[in-house]
Amino acid sequence: MSLGIPSFDRDPPLAAPAPVRDLIAQGALAAWRLMLGVEICNFALLRRSLGRPRADLLIDDVANEVRRTLPGAHVVAVGRTAIEIGFDGALPSDANEAIDRITARFASPLDIDGEPYAIEFVVAGAAIPSHECDEVRFAEGLEAALAEARSAQKTVVHDLSRADSGYDRTSLMRDLSAAIGNGEIFLQYQPKVHLRRQEIVSIEALVRWHHPQRGLIFPGDFIPLAESSGKIGALTIWTIQQAILDQQLLAMSGHDIPIFVNISGVLLADADFVDAVCVMKRETSAKIGFEITETAVIRDPDSAIRHLRMFDDIGITLAIDDYGAGLSSLAYLKQLPARELKIDKMFVLELTSSNRDPLIVRSTIDLAHALDMEVTAEGVETPAALALLGVMGCDVAQGFLISRPIAFPALKQFLDEDRHLSATAVTRPSFGRPESFWKRA
Repeated sequence: MSLGIPSFDRDPPLAAPAPVRDLIAQGALAAWRLMLGVEICNFALLRRSLGRPRADLLIDDVANEVRRTLPGAHVVAVGRTAIEIGFDGALPSDANEAIDRITARFASPLDIDGEPYAIEFVVAGAAIPSHECDEVRFAEGLEAALAEARSAQKTVVHDLSRADSGYDRTSLMRDLSAAIGNGEIFLQYQPKVHLRRQEIVSIEALVRWHHPQRGLIFPGDFIPLAESSGKIGALTIWTIQQAILDQQLLAMSGHDIPIFVNISGVLLADADFVDAVCVMKRETSAKIGFEITETAVIRDPDSAIRHLRMFDDIGITLAIDDYGAGLSSLAYLKQLPARELKIDKMFVLELTSSNRDPLIVRSTIDLAHALDMEVTAEGVETPAALALLGVMGCDVAQGFLISRPIAFPALKQFLDEDRHLSATAVTRPSFGRPESFWKRA
């Protein structure tokens, strides 16, 4: 089957075979979003042969070869040794066909400055129906596939469709009740770096569930269960308590940095939850913040705004999460006691390859500054995107370029070694765009 791989920037798709097009038109086939991860395994050996400066550019050579091999795919370098490839397809098996193309291309040595070098890599993929795509679940599915591929030293592709997930909602809900007490719930942390000050200014706590039989269960699978079963309050209280303990440990080691916790919209109208949180916060000097979505406020604006002001009064910093992904309302936005606005990653990922997304990001930055809020860009994965955000006046960046979500010991080491400096020490490119570019409709 011919592989149709349009980019995520809404380029016209390459032609698929007539039978496939007919099935899609009839609704018999759902469109799939596919992502591949490619990691160079013999980078250390190549670095010794090429030297560090040239080896640091090697990932760009590999990315360019992949772009030629998979025309239209969205290819992004992630660090010095890995790339991620995104595209749409008619079937999950399109991921395997794309992997076969990549494998065939790198079966022969890559020409680097006139000399042949063999590139060894591990490759994995994830596939999810477009209408079910949860970006966090999608990224974590690829990460899990890569971990399995590294361990088994073979290609792995995970089908993340809910129909094939094999989860019995009833038993999963029952297991969730005991998960906290059994130590199955844990936190990972993703730092956020201030672009002008070049320092980590806050950290987002991300809840994870490692099931003893089913392995890693994605937040997109268990958070809705927790909300519908009434367990989201207990889960969030545990998360806040753990974040407070970890923040205090960081402060004792010289990193007195606020930790932000995501708050479900169903809890903003829960007076008992709000009271419990206020009691916890009054008993500690730990610096914590909450990330909330606009849609969470719109559910019950009167209660939500009143409770958010209570949080603000006791020193909990508030951030508006995923701005632009839902129903943005200036009427509510101007009433919220928030100090930070986070631009959804869907606008940041295509920042340097789209005409519209930079305009949306720039106007959002201006709006937030007018409301006396700092702006955080989520999903920063490339130096070019980081540089452009700096030019636009964005305050804070968060994403895989700086750090993936990591466990607490790795976070402490990350902070001790100032690892964010290597990611943010990029030269601003000349984008060659006149002032009129930012004013186009």
